[in-house]
Amino acid sequence: MKKLCSVVVLAVFALVLPACSKKQEVIPDFKNFNAEKSFDKANAEIDKAQYDKARQLLLQVKGQDRSGRFAPLAQLRIADSYYKQDDMDNAIDQYHQFLRMYPDHKYAPYAQYQIGMIYYSQIVGVERGYGAAQKALAEFETLESTYPRNPYKENVDIKIEKCKDIIAGYELLVGKFYFDKKAYRGAIGRFETVLKDFPGYRNEPQVLYLMAVSLSASGDKAKADEYDRELSAKYPDSQYVKKAAKALGSPISKK
Repeated sequence: MKKLCSVVVLAVFALVLPACSKKQEVIPDFKNFNAEKSFDKANAEIDKAQYDKARQLLLQVKGQDRSGRFAPLAQLRIADSYYKQDDMDNAIDQYHQFLRMYPDHKYAPYAQYQIGMIYYSQIVGVERGYGAAQKALAEFETLESTYPRNPYKENVDIKIEKCKDIIAGYELLVGKFYFDKKAYRGAIGRFETVLKDFPGYRNEPQVLYLMAVSLSASGDKAKADEYDRELSAKYPDSQYVKKAAKALGSPISKK
């Protein structure tokens, strides 16, 4: 009986010891881990386009950096690695994660800028670039409001104007579609959006003209006359002043 008990005890130890040793193998060696060297090695892997290897190293840095210096940089480089790999969805997710974790980090404006630039790069014209332009505009405006001293301001201001131009152009395009179908209520809604949200839009004379004609066709002559006067006052040399006079049966210039 004693012999049997001894065998059972030995069997139990034989099962427990390997399990314990396996657990010990995965305990991070924080004391001897060199975050800076691992971070530099990860960057070297990124330069060689070995993105999976780089991310493995960067995850180690994130988890084991006791100094706090390299963990934020590792998160940022994970996002950069996806960007370089043309995996833009994961890049955006990782840049957002960086911003959630380190909103006051000195590279936070860079992360926010990168998100905007990813969406901006997806703009392919008025018809197919509307969604990307909306997202890029939102991200660039977030950059300017959250980090007003960001180093990208001059470049971002130009891109914001392009985004607005694309969005306004799309609204005008849809409005013209409704206008051509004589669905004037739908057209008016689109033209109102352009005039309200994008003042100074380069095609504003055309929008004012179409708005005036749409309102007139809908029976709102008084409101149509207001837009006709605004068109004449703001853009007296525009071809649309004469077109409005012809379409509305009104003088070219109204006082």
